[in-house]
Amino acid sequence: MREVLEQIKERAISELSKLEDLKSLKEFKVKFLGKKGEVTQLVKRLKEVAPEERPVIGRLINEIKQLLESRIAEKEKELKELEKQRRFEKERIDVTLPGRFPAFGLKHPIVQVMEEVVDVFRSMGFQVAEGPEIEEDYYNFEALNIPPDHPARDMQDTFYVSDRVLLRTHTSPVQIRVMKKYPLPIRIIAPGRVYRRDFDVSHTPMFHQVEGLLVDEGVTFAELKGTLQEFARRIFGEETKVRFRPSFFPFTEPSAEMDIGCVICGGEGCRVCKGTGWLEILGCGMVDPEVFKSVGYDTEKVTGYAFGLGVERIAMLKFGIDDIRLFFENDLRFLSQFV
Repeated sequence: MREVLEQIKERAISELSKLEDLKSLKEFKVKFLGKKGEVTQLVKRLKEVAPEERPVIGRLINEIKQLLESRIAEKEKELKELEKQRRFEKERIDVTLPGRFPAFGLKHPIVQVMEEVVDVFRSMGFQVAEGPEIEEDYYNFEALNIPPDHPARDMQDTFYVSDRVLLRTHTSPVQIRVMKKYPLPIRIIAPGRVYRRDFDVSHTPMFHQVEGLLVDEGVTFAELKGTLQEFARRIFGEETKVRFRPSFFPFTEPSAEMDIGCVICGGEGCRVCKGTGWLEILGCGMVDPEVFKSVGYDTEKVTGYAFGLGVERIAMLKFGIDDIRLFFENDLRFLSQFV
């Protein structure tokens, strides 16, 4: 029995020294000191020992048991420290590594173009004016020479909140509000969101416009042309070709549409410009006297010009985009291209 005890003791100490984790230590403890462990089983075999040797063997078994418990406690402490170091090594942060910078957001391409357009007109002396997006029928239509039975109302395809309240279809109502509130001369642009019931590759229910208005004594169509020619060259480049075509708008007379040389084909003719070499970018004209009457101006003394452009239209031409809906689908792959 003494030899068996000595063998178990040496084997246990040898195995204990080789353990590398707490799981294997737990298994070791069960193997030697558990209910069916090797040392525990020796206690049950004491009855096989001669009566005179039992006290001695029993003492040796207890000594081995105490020794193993003491060594197991030391090993457990050692392995816990080792596992802590392993975890620290695995989870540690290397402060010498370069930092990871978060991705910064970019201005939406519509915002970029809107700001560029506003900056161009501000440099020419125009001031920014704003007005409500939920507008009265009077300011949106009637004061702009668009009475209830005017066919131009059908062109606007309006969102009505009530019979006399609507979502503005253009930023022209701002012109009426400014002329009613401030004295001459007036030189303003009115950027903002507008709404119409339309949705396809070139139209969205909500879009952005910039309207311009200059009112004073002696204002001419030649000034309007010079202003818009300079605007086109500042936005699309110094070599941009410009032309004006007669048109019709209820609130201007005479009226015109301004075209620029196609930015896609350089004026040679392509699918985008339908082979003409020209692209329409805005409408303009001299303010109709009926509009001046609605704000109490003397039409014999006062003249002025107005113009309106769609920001999305300018952005599509500037960036070569063929579907306006891309601006509002929030696809970061698309939006991140416009730095």
